[in-house]
Amino acid sequence: MGIRRKWLGLSAVMGLFLATGCASSSREAQERLAVLEAEGEAMDAVLDSVEERLLGNQAMLHRWQELGRRHQEVTQLHCESSDPHMVAMMKHYKKQEDRARQLRRRRGGVAAVDTSVLTSGKSTVGNN
Repeated sequence: MGIRRKWLGLSAVMGLFLATGCASSSREAQERLAVLEAEGEAMDAVLDSVEERLLGNQAMLHRWQELGRRHQEVTQLHCESSDPHMVAMMKHYKKQEDRARQLRRRRGGVAAVDTSVLTSGKSTVGNN
């Protein structure tokens, strides 16, 4: 019974509303409604454009964040793999320097002997 009373009350209010002339709209009101609807459609178009731009910017931001994350991973991997390589290179250069130092010592003694031979005045080079 409660539902019937509610519907009956609602029907009475709507009947009263329509009977007083509030339901009929004047020409000015219809024009104003048309203008407001046109403004609403224009505003919807502008908001759609803004939403599209925001979504595009958000996608670009996510892309840059993903690239930054990948760059961090690649940099970390590079550092992990290049450290042993750099250590091996330093050992190799140290070894090369030691060899060069030993060769200079040997050549230093040989060079002294060679200069004495060359200054003795004996030359094996013939005239052509």
